[in-house]
Amino acid sequence: MSVKPDWLRVKAPQWERVGNVKEILRDLALNTVCEEASCPNIGECFHNGTATFLIMGPACTRACPYCDIDFEKKPQALDPTEPVRLAEAVRRMRLNHVVITSVNRDDLPDGGADQFRRCIEEVRAASPGTTIEVLIPDLCGNWQALEVILQAEPEVLNHNTETVPRLYRRVRPQGNYERSLELLRRSRQLAPGLYTKSGIMLGLGETDEEIQQVLQDLRAVECDILTLGQYLQPTPKHLPVVNWVTPEQFTAWQQLGESWG
Repeated sequence: MSVKPDWLRVKAPQWERVGNVKEILRDLALNTVCEEASCPNIGECFHNGTATFLIMGPACTRACPYCDIDFEKKPQALDPTEPVRLAEAVRRMRLNHVVITSVNRDDLPDGGADQFRRCIEEVRAASPGTTIEVLIPDLCGNWQALEVILQAEPEVLNHNTETVPRLYRRVRPQGNYERSLELLRRSRQLAPGLYTKSGIMLGLGETDEEIQQVLQDLRAVECDILTLGQYLQPTPKHLPVVNWVTPEQFTAWQQLGESWG
């Protein structure tokens, strides 16, 4: 499964724009998922002047076998200046929409919820016209911590389901499918005006029936937005790709999802 099909070829980026984004990130000492997780779309996103900011990292307290972010049982203490630096990057990049995500910080009592809150507040102050999306971990089921994030009023609350329940033990061993659904359900109840969002990777050996069940489960907790993406193996030590999903298959899933609202 190592040979990528033609439809997955990525256009070469215009490095002048990429370099400008990189320069801002370096100047403000910020991490991005684009770089830490070895994302293959880094050129396209940086060319468009966008980036998904990674806070509380770069090391993660979980070692998911699909992810290229470094694992560290005892990561560094939180940097109190990080929210201000992130907000300054958003201002300099003139972003209309910003995505703020984090590594898992299971070492913290609130899972990093207060750092999310501070980042949202600082971005709001520095760039009032920017809409804010937070892509959060499961917080180990700490629902008080979830409330802290929601009270800061991001426009979008994103939490990835990642895969189908059968594959959790292999793909996401420290995660819990029902806990992820509960997080999305509670987010909808606590903040009715919020958009909730989730995402799953395809190509890890899931069946069509299992994918459809995840879609049904997400609609049952009133999830508004779902992204489906092809899993790509970051390095030979990570989980291998089991199958390539064709553009036609993705279109079929899109049509099904949209028919369900």
